[in-house]
Amino acid sequence: MKRKGLHIFLFLLCSGTVFSQTTDSLSVTEEKVLIVENTNTPKEAYNPLAPSKAAFYSAVLPGLGQAYNKKYWKIPIVYAGIATGVYFYIDNDNDYDRFRDAYKRRLAGFTDDEFQGISTDRLIDAQRTAQKNKDVSIIVALAFYLVNIVDANVDAHLKQFNVSDDLSLQPNFELNRIDSHPNYGISLKYHLK
Repeated sequence: MKRKGLHIFLFLLCSGTVFSQTTDSLSVTEEKVLIVENTNTPKEAYNPLAPSKAAFYSAVLPGLGQAYNKKYWKIPIVYAGIATGVYFYIDNDNDYDRFRDAYKRRLAGFTDDEFQGISTDRLIDAQRTAQKNKDVSIIVALAFYLVNIVDANVDAHLKQFNVSDDLSLQPNFELNRIDSHPNYGISLKYHLK
């Protein structure tokens, strides 16, 4: 009985294959058209004067070099830094003038200034502190101005480099040939073009 079932199974398997191998006289060919889109952005021509142009624009008007490089979000930061330095310079200059006027009035013999509870030595210290704060404030404003120029120059330089987003980090498994223990590591491959 087992042989009879096996023979029937083989017969059905073979007959299905025999019927399925009949060829069709009509053949249809399918043509495929491959359309390739250019995903690369068009490259701008290399301009060797772009960094110096951006630096010059930023030197003439702070933030103009950033606008030339199309980094508009940096412009408020530049103006906020310069304006903060100028604001504190003016504030410390007003304090210095108040301390200096009170000190001069005390040297002239008047005692009716706004700092009546403060000694003359303390007024001298307050003048020195206000003068030092004025100097720091002007240095901060100049530093933001210079960083503005350097940033525009460096950004224009980096804008012309071919930077690819294809940085790959791959695990690397090797087998030690001496003692057959695995060596594990990570490799970072960077291809320069």
